[in-house]
Amino acid sequence: MALVLSPATPGLAHDPLPPAAHAHPPAAARLTMGVEEEFLLVDRRTRAPVGRAPRVIEAAARALGSLVQPELFTAQVETCTSPTASTAVLRAELAWLRAGLVRAAAGEDCLLVASGTPVIPPEGPLTLTPDDRYRRMAVRFASAFGDYDQVVCGCHVHVGVTSRAEALDLANRIRPWLPTLQAMTANSPFDRGRDTGHASWRAVEHANWPTVGPAPVLDEAAYERIAGDLVRCGALLDRRMIYWYARPSEHVPTLEIRVADVNARLDGVVLLAVLVRGLAAVLGEEAREGRPAPTLECGRLREAHRLAAVHGLGGEGLEPVGGARLPAWDLVERLRERAAPGLCAAGDLPYVDALLDRLRAEGDGAARQRASHGLRGRLTDVVDALAATTARA
Repeated sequence: MALVLSPATPGLAHDPLPPAAHAHPPAAARLTMGVEEEFLLVDRRTRAPVGRAPRVIEAAARALGSLVQPELFTAQVETCTSPTASTAVLRAELAWLRAGLVRAAAGEDCLLVASGTPVIPPEGPLTLTPDDRYRRMAVRFASAFGDYDQVVCGCHVHVGVTSRAEALDLANRIRPWLPTLQAMTANSPFDRGRDTGHASWRAVEHANWPTVGPAPVLDEAAYERIAGDLVRCGALLDRRMIYWYARPSEHVPTLEIRVADVNARLDGVVLLAVLVRGLAAVLGEEAREGRPAPTLECGRLREAHRLAAVHGLGGEGLEPVGGARLPAWDLVERLRERAAPGLCAAGDLPYVDALLDRLRAEGDGAARQRASHGLRGRLTDVVDALAATTARA
């Protein structure tokens, strides 16, 4: 899809700015990135999710075109960036998309909110987006829908690849690092009026869907066999319902990383994308050198993801290769060091270090949501803070 850019500057005066695009980027910097963000629409007065997405999308699409799309429920909207190798371009397009949606939402008396789960419960059952595929999913997987009052919003990062085989090999290699990326982006401690005790309740709710979890280690032949079997036996409606944490896209030549909550702070989204790209550059080079992918014990990897959902960056995590329990920030430092050669090649390392310093000082999204609530004990304050931060891009 064609890249469309806003004339807006790529950052706020008080934010660290990403590097400008290289005229002749090195190989690692030529890896493309793309981001999908799912947002909630909440009523401006009640702050509860409301099903006004069709009108919001219609208004936003006049400027944003097909980069804004419906999601499962009419209380959600999704944006999809164009692929780019430039961190500055990615940030600028994300900011432009958010700004367009914020304006369109305001025209329908809504706030645009980046939270993995709704802070305040909807005032009634949510409405499914009128789409034949969604209707069939609702019938076949009714248990995942509950009482139609649960909605989750994620942030997905795509990294460009040359083939499905390359995407699967990269998925095999990136598995140990995904729990740390999940912890860094935890942003759903509240769910429909209660504190869940988790940093990412979205991760828990999303796991009600089939196949959500760590990807199995597969080559291309095994992927084709398993994907076909899952659809034929009725476990999935179609191959687009393969929801592994790292999966080859079915419609674009990318590896898609699906562990993150949507984040209100735009720079947290860019940090996620450039870390994924930096890791992909390093791991791809190791693949070309013939170095084997790490061997992981499946239960240990699932426990690492569970701890990431519970604690975010505010507690211990699990290093899934060796099995050591470590402070989450130690695991972040290890991830940064692992990705550093790829980040350096793209010119992203100083930018990443500045964003990591800010994240350490201010906490993950879950910590910031709880801090907003702690001021007066009002969930509406949490929603207002999320909406303000989402719009600040």
